[in-house]
Amino acid sequence: MASVLLHACCGPCATHCIEELRRLGHDVTLCFAGANLSPPREYEVRLEAVRKLAAQTGATLIVDPPDHAAWLRAVSGLEAEREGGARCRACFRYLLGRVQAVAAARGFGAFATSLTVSPHKHTPTIFGVGRELDAARFLAVDFKKGDGFRRSAGLARAAGLYRQDYCGCEFSLARKTERRKDERTEAGGTTPSS
Repeated sequence: MASVLLHACCGPCATHCIEELRRLGHDVTLCFAGANLSPPREYEVRLEAVRKLAAQTGATLIVDPPDHAAWLRAVSGLEAEREGGARCRACFRYLLGRVQAVAAARGFGAFATSLTVSPHKHTPTIFGVGRELDAARFLAVDFKKGDGFRRSAGLARAAGLYRQDYCGCEFSLARKTERRKDERTEAGGTTPSS
């Protein structure tokens, strides 16, 4: 049985990934790397969901100490990029780089990421980043295949896990807030006064 370190971006996404990796014969350890998460409360609730999932599935959990300032430096100059663009690629590189370092230091045979379960994440970009970091150790699994995202959502509901409504960084949060404001305005709501 191969030992896989699974980057868990959040509890809900990791649910199906654990199930699928185990089905493929892997021994799974979770690694929560969330230096991108903002505000700090968001980091805490997502970490709690991953802890809950680890306890429910019997998976070991490694928590990568978050350094939001280092993450901000990694995406510096890309703050205004659209979701899914160059900023996200730099974010994937930072987070997966952290997981790859843990995998190498602790002797895991492979590392993978739950990011590929999301229909909002570009899987070929994630695979490219993983292979650039460590082609020999990166396990490229597209967890959204076979209705994986729907499966993960169902498993998360059944487990009572917190489900977020934005990617996690302050830039995606600002865009979500802007979209909601636009939707309220289009629906006939009031616009803020100047």
